[in-house]
Amino acid sequence: MLNKNVFGTPVWSFLLPIAACLLLAVVWDRPLGWVLLGVVVLALFASVFAAVHHAEVIALRVGEPFGTLVLALAVTVIEASLIVALMLSGGEATSALARDTVFATVMIICNGVVGVCLLLGALRHRVLEFRVEGTNPSFSVLATLATLTLVLPSYTVTEPGPQFSTSQLVFAGLVSLALYGVFVFVQTVRHREYFLPIEGESEEPHVPTPSLTVAWTSLALLFLSLVAVVGLAKSLSPSIGAAVENASVPHTVVGIAIALMVLLPETWAAARAALRNRMQTSFNLALGSALATIGLTIPVVAATSIALDLRLDLGLADKEVALLALTLLITAMTVSRGRATVLQGAVHLVLFAVFLFLAVVP
Repeated sequence: MLNKNVFGTPVWSFLLPIAACLLLAVVWDRPLGWVLLGVVVLALFASVFAAVHHAEVIALRVGEPFGTLVLALAVTVIEASLIVALMLSGGEATSALARDTVFATVMIICNGVVGVCLLLGALRHRVLEFRVEGTNPSFSVLATLATLTLVLPSYTVTEPGPQFSTSQLVFAGLVSLALYGVFVFVQTVRHREYFLPIEGESEEPHVPTPSLTVAWTSLALLFLSLVAVVGLAKSLSPSIGAAVENASVPHTVVGIAIALMVLLPETWAAARAALRNRMQTSFNLALGSALATIGLTIPVVAATSIALDLRLDLGLADKEVALLALTLLITAMTVSRGRATVLQGAVHLVLFAVFLFLAVVP
């Protein structure tokens, strides 16, 4: 029976992550034909659905905002591991990989994910409400970390080019990690109530709290699902790269495509929350993911580059700095009122379209 449970988990959510990881082992570092390409794409989306399911099970057990934090941290840890692995194998050719990935993630989340959530939620509920005391502090940390790690390296003079010196890199990594740690403490302990959904507006049906066994099983399956998502996205990158070469567009499009696929679990979970009138949960997922990407990835790649003497380019070019500045400005205006309509969603999606268009036609 399809609805029969295995360790308290639906059969499909138990089998899909395992099958996807087995497929990943088969296709890893192997060229994909048309048949395998289709199978990998289907497995990728199946892994996304499984990851979101298990993240929601964990959220039901531990409560908000811990549930959204688990998904954000899991995706970021695996993504950071993938970046480090590519840096180690690619050498100088991957010196800008961390910068491009972090920038793409911030733009995708702040414009694409937030825009989709606002648009879908507002079309269904007209006006969306969320807690300013939760979104504003999250965004202030994001703006600080993004400026420190993506903008300042282009303006410092100790090292030529868009790089930090070793001491500057150590400082930036420690500050990023410390500030993210303070954010997590505030979100989960000191002012947890600021990040809870507004009462009385959610369409979330009452669901029994999962047992501890079910929660631990879902945590393990969530990890397997996210390994499959990131690994299958990496396996698809050569095919995407070949398509990019044939289309004669910049190679950075490959990084954006991979980032889009890796962020699918959070995007799907955030959109579902917005449709249920839980915009605070959507913002917890979106802003929390962007913060985790910078606060965890930058220290990891900084330590790797210092330990192995690898070149690390962090500073953005002028065009990207302008897009980042505009994104931060618009996002600040969106989260500062505690209410949003379809107009804010449209603005964010237009910015997302501009980001994608200029990546293809620079």
